[in-house]
Amino acid sequence: MDKIIEKKKGIAVAFTKKALPYWFGAVMAAFILWLVLRDDASTLRVNGETLSISEVRSGEFNDYIRISGQVQPMTTIQISPQEGGIVKEIIIEEGSKVNVGDEILRLSNDNLDLQILNSEAELAEKENLLRNTMISMEQQRLSVQQEKLQLQIEVKRLKRKYEQNKALYEEKLIAREEYLMAQEDYELAAGRLELVKERATQDSLYRSVEIRQMQESLENMRLNMQMIRRRKDNLTIKSPISGELGLLDVTLGQSIASGTKIGQINELGSYKIEAQIDEHYIDRVSAGLSASFERQNESYDAVIRKVYPEVREGKFKADFKFSEEQPANIRTGQTYYLNLQLGQPEKAILIPRGTFYQKTGGKWIYVVAPEGGKAVKREIRIGRQNPQFYEVLEGLEAGEKVITSGYDNFGDNEVLVF
Repeated sequence: MDKIIEKKKGIAVAFTKKALPYWFGAVMAAFILWLVLRDDASTLRVNGETLSISEVRSGEFNDYIRISGQVQPMTTIQISPQEGGIVKEIIIEEGSKVNVGDEILRLSNDNLDLQILNSEAELAEKENLLRNTMISMEQQRLSVQQEKLQLQIEVKRLKRKYEQNKALYEEKLIAREEYLMAQEDYELAAGRLELVKERATQDSLYRSVEIRQMQESLENMRLNMQMIRRRKDNLTIKSPISGELGLLDVTLGQSIASGTKIGQINELGSYKIEAQIDEHYIDRVSAGLSASFERQNESYDAVIRKVYPEVREGKFKADFKFSEEQPANIRTGQTYYLNLQLGQPEKAILIPRGTFYQKTGGKWIYVVAPEGGKAVKREIRIGRQNPQFYEVLEGLEAGEKVITSGYDNFGDNEVLVF
């Protein structure tokens, strides 16, 4: 007898063989939908308690950098001997207070002593030569004068004889030849007298020039002698200003060449701050920029007085002077930490500084999702920075939260799940 098969109704129909194709189609549709909607981003689970999460905020960006500088005297005088020598005596020790003209040390120089003796001997010889020359010239002058006097007498005598013979010749009492001889003798004597007079004049001019030249030479030798003696005085090193003997790098018996730096004197009362600044800021740092620092709970202002263009080991030097009062008990060599203002404060989107920058270079950051369970990688653009904040130009808005701690353990994952 045939068994009557009852037709399945309701939910039982879904578990029949005829329903299998429909089940298969539904599974395939769900799979395709998952492929379409799934998140392809790589994900990494991290411990949220170890992360530094900061809030992005809108505020004034104060464009400054923090630098360190050392206190130095505003005026420093280098000690360099004008004369070389051997250190004979150290009168004042390093670190002592000095006044203008105080003797610091004494040198000895045997060669300079020998030069002084030779110059004195040469000067004495020159003086003797001048005296002998003047005596000789005076004797020559007297000789010319005597010859001149003799010729003058002779001319008078011959003139008188010539006039007598002329009168006798006119009266025909003497021969013509005798008259002419008297005339010629007179004219010859008169000519000789004129020559002697001219020679006396020339000798006088020559003597004046030669004596003046010898006197000038002698005066130059005396000046040279005085200069050499002053060189002797330069063997005693004296303080040119009042202040503090900050450095004296010599020892007894040491040989020091002329012009060698052996120490320095610091003028007390006026100081500056020398700072080394990263070459990254060399185009933005110029004379006149202001800076501030704190010392013993007091705030002080300074301004750049000079920027040195030379860059060494990635840094350049700048000198600061105090705008108003300077700290009490200030000492050379003290270190101050200054906030150097590079520009005026401006409204900007800010995030706190963090070690994430070493990994990203400011090109991207992990932004915490609003629900707080994960953080997603996002591209950003960072502009200026100061010791506290980065200026965000693009990619973030105030109120969002970002991870500012280091990213070294996150790899290239785009999503961090806490």
